[in-house]
Amino acid sequence: MKFALITDLHANREALEEVLAHARAHGAAQFAFLGDFVGYGADPGWVVDQVRALVDQGAIAVMGNHDAATVRGAQPTMRPTARLAVEWTRTQLDAAQLEFLARLPLSQQRGTALFVHANAHAPAEWEYILGRAEAVRSLQATQARHVFCGHMHLPMLFHLSGTGKAGDFTPVPGVPIPVPVHRQWLAIPGACGQPRDGNPAAAYALFDDEAMTLCFQRVPYDHEAAAHKIIAAGLPPEFGERLHDGR
Repeated sequence: MKFALITDLHANREALEEVLAHARAHGAAQFAFLGDFVGYGADPGWVVDQVRALVDQGAIAVMGNHDAATVRGAQPTMRPTARLAVEWTRTQLDAAQLEFLARLPLSQQRGTALFVHANAHAPAEWEYILGRAEAVRSLQATQARHVFCGHMHLPMLFHLSGTGKAGDFTPVPGVPIPVPVHRQWLAIPGACGQPRDGNPAAAYALFDDEAMTLCFQRVPYDHEAAAHKIIAAGLPPEFGERLHDGR
């Protein structure tokens, strides 16, 4: 079965619409959402409703730090603009949408795969996978052969052999990568709703749990429209400006 791995949606309706359509056209039979459904973007309610509907159909969804902040209150370490977005988002969601976010688990495991927002070693602390050292720490914290994370907004892939030898490389969009179970793998698909690798196209990945392949994808979308809606909503203009150049 092909899973579409989608993370860091950040209330970006335009990006999510294109990613869902692209994933279905490329054979995705199921979806795994790796958190941060809200924050920064102008359409939190619509995005939460889309994810909730797909979860009702069997999709996987886990909590991200922006989701947690929306239902529990912003963390002291959050930047002022991010805190503003959290407070604005709360005013845009109804009780059912907030309850959905509040009930999301920090991680889910299915077959050989573990799905989590930030990392596998301390999911509730929201530490970033900055490089090989953090990836190895996460892989050593689980028996799962495939760990899928978000949080970083950058496409990344790491692997760890049974002898403890680690490696990493930058994936090429559209090129399937064998991810056999004799190694452990940690993949970050990149952000659907707010890419930060210099490419404004929405990012996600397709995981085939039968062929054991992973294919990173980039999908152009109307980021100008998404940015305009952010500014029209009265959110900090920088949230919209980031969408123009993927930074």
